[in-house]
Amino acid sequence: MDNNVEVRSGVAERLAALISIPTVSAESESRTEAFTSFPEILRELYPLVHERLDLRIVDGTGLLFTWRGTSGAPPLVLMAHWDVVPASPWPSGNPFEGRIERRRGGYWVVGRGALDDKGPLVVVLEAVENLLAAGFTPAADTLIALGGDEEVMGSNAHTMSTLIREELRGRQPYMVLDEGGAVTDDVLDFVQGRCAMIGLAEKGVATVRLEVEGTGGHASAPKHDEPIPRLIRALQNIDRNPLPARLTRTVRAMLTALRPVSTTAASRLLAIAGKTGPVVAAALARAGGESAALVRTTVAPTKMSAGTADNVLADRATATLNCRILPGSSVRETLEALRRRIRDDAVKISLVEGHDPSPESPLDDRFDAIGTALEESWPTAEPVPYLMMAASDARHFHTWCSHVYRFAPLLMSLEQRQSIHGEEEAVAVDSLVRGERFFRALISNCTGEQER
Repeated sequence: MDNNVEVRSGVAERLAALISIPTVSAESESRTEAFTSFPEILRELYPLVHERLDLRIVDGTGLLFTWRGTSGAPPLVLMAHWDVVPASPWPSGNPFEGRIERRRGGYWVVGRGALDDKGPLVVVLEAVENLLAAGFTPAADTLIALGGDEEVMGSNAHTMSTLIREELRGRQPYMVLDEGGAVTDDVLDFVQGRCAMIGLAEKGVATVRLEVEGTGGHASAPKHDEPIPRLIRALQNIDRNPLPARLTRTVRAMLTALRPVSTTAASRLLAIAGKTGPVVAAALARAGGESAALVRTTVAPTKMSAGTADNVLADRATATLNCRILPGSSVRETLEALRRRIRDDAVKISLVEGHDPSPESPLDDRFDAIGTALEESWPTAEPVPYLMMAASDARHFHTWCSHVYRFAPLLMSLEQRQSIHGEEEAVAVDSLVRGERFFRALISNCTGEQER
């Protein structure tokens, strides 16, 4: 490693150290050691944060830091999570090694959690540590809520949200900011500029089980409508009849914000998106992928199970569907839509778990405050409202907070976004440096400053 200023900042080494701790929520056998050592290493890496902020351990693995302000104004709540999903060996090696390597003209930190969500966590703590070292004291409280079970939709964030709500006694935070959108150069095919995608809302989630039962028997004498072909027909009916596309308020706002950085042809279409919403929604749906997910409730088969032997007819077949529900709809409406598409009473449909979409946060001075922090960190990025397709811990705050936003101030290409929960997850060190700058500006601007 040379004397590159980005590497000398130390942020790369600290993130690499945290990645090397395999805090994998789905692996109970490794949970105890890793989930015990992570807070201990965090204390070593960020001594001022632990010395000057109050820390409460909430619900086992939730870390709730409180930076006391002086004014009693509504607090700023910054969120992240430190658990990760499992990872088998990657082509480049051990995903939990926490490597720093030179690639694409700069230094990168490679490993599970680099983007989701230890990278965003680190830049929050870097900013607070640096502000403390500079003698900064916020006027309003700053709360840092770090969950340890987000990847399994656990209870850390819910418990911290309930605790904060009780302590505020009817008041709301100034803003809650969690993971979500990112800075990107490839939002959609027709966009030609760099954008900061700031989530105003997130889709709901439903895990749905389909089940068909039969009588089994010898495979030499197959019977009509056995469980496996019946289940396959149900899945085909869903695939051939996707749920309808429509523009939500958030997506309409996104398209309006994208107009100045879009191609000429797209800009003309976006100019009339308010009057031709169904046409624009249909066009995005036809594009597929992330574009389609912005305008419809998606249904993805994720697991199937059937049969006990190669020569025995299955007496039961099941499939699991992962549904991401568009704001304005609900878990109940999604289940009804699946029943209408399957059209087979023999297919049992049951809800495993689910929650409705979030409300849509407003575009007001709080959104503008995020834009102001971007001017200090990513000055060429256009702030753009965004609908988050995945679920976040912020959903536990949007039930009682009106200003909940979802944004990680890191540059993420399409390739990087696809590496989340996949292979070769990595973040550029320059991106981490800018992310720290973003949070330093956000905390300073939102809470006011008093020198010691």
